[in-house]
Amino acid sequence: MNPHLDKLQPYPFEKLRQLFAQVTASPQHKAISLGMGEPKHPTPRFIQQALIDNVDGLATYPTTIGSDALRGAIAGWLERRYGIPKLDPATQVLPVNGSREALFSLAQTVIDPAAKSLVISPNPFYQIYEGAAYLAGAEPYFVNSDPARNFGCDYDSIPASVWERVSLLFLCSPGNPTGAVLTLTDWENLFALSERYNFIIAADECYSEIYHGDKAPLGALEAAHTLGLSTVEKPYARLVVFSSLSKRSNVPGMRSGFVAGDADVLKKFLLYRTYHGGAMSPSVQAASIAAWNDETHVEQNREKYRAKFAAITPLLQEVLQVELPDAGFYLWADVSQTGLSDTEFAQRLYAEYNVTVLPGSYLARDAHGANPGRNRIRMALVAETEEGLEAAQRIVQFCKSLNK
Repeated sequence: MNPHLDKLQPYPFEKLRQLFAQVTASPQHKAISLGMGEPKHPTPRFIQQALIDNVDGLATYPTTIGSDALRGAIAGWLERRYGIPKLDPATQVLPVNGSREALFSLAQTVIDPAAKSLVISPNPFYQIYEGAAYLAGAEPYFVNSDPARNFGCDYDSIPASVWERVSLLFLCSPGNPTGAVLTLTDWENLFALSERYNFIIAADECYSEIYHGDKAPLGALEAAHTLGLSTVEKPYARLVVFSSLSKRSNVPGMRSGFVAGDADVLKKFLLYRTYHGGAMSPSVQAASIAAWNDETHVEQNREKYRAKFAAITPLLQEVLQVELPDAGFYLWADVSQTGLSDTEFAQRLYAEYNVTVLPGSYLARDAHGANPGRNRIRMALVAETEEGLEAAQRIVQFCKSLNK
């Protein structure tokens, strides 16, 4: 067996299952889960129809590189969304079966297992980053988020001796679970470090289309273009971005996303994927083209999230330290004032009110003397507003009961 498998920790939801194993949920309340970030808004009918209309594609082996039409649709979306020159669909765009598998397999492509490399990851983080590092023969190096920096990571705190070993840097903007969005200054700093130490930046942007202000989150390709770092000779050097239709279009079961950016990296990634077997069904490709070419359903989806967060966040602010995030569909709440730890809070809330939330410490690691998820909970506001409001009202009742 691959010895690196022994380094993998249980997934957060397995830890949650073990936490709840010794308690019984309140039978007086219908179960409501805010634990998993799985979109629950209805899948748009036109995407479903596109899949049905192209079901004959199941009779054809797909190519790993995907169809010209899909890569063109993705390149067109990137151009419209970020105001950047259109990427070359033949060399700078690659469809993938959801961003999760692509984030994992990129590490296997770009890391030399003999080099004893480091992989930078935010902390808290999406656990795929950690597993990808270990199974590529590298070690993760966690950079803690700081509430005082809008949950940004202090990359300036990393010593040169660490940067010299870095092969890959994972980041998530908008962040999971914090919702924080990197600024242009943040990107400028990271691009300079990437050039100096010659590592690849993998930008996970799957929450980019769910935002709560008027201005859309800044993207990595957009930042590179704005800073004049995408030259004709070296377009988007050492930068690859990942996105997905799952959150944008409410199709998590379709497993459709893309990787875009540095053509040299994508050339090697395509070679890896040709052997790995990461090809997208022609039927899913056709439905994906329809989704990427339509923005109306994305705007409608975003408005539903905005209304939901506007209704729920003030309720929870009565009893918890929580703020409206920059983007994404999570609330990242501090439960310290309740006198309970994040795990105690989650366990008792489930037992007494049948509401599931995810302890923040399950999404982070002890690093540099702290676990930045400790005493926080993540709440995924993915269901319809009525259910989210019911969950929030139960949380308020629970917290008030603790003070009696």
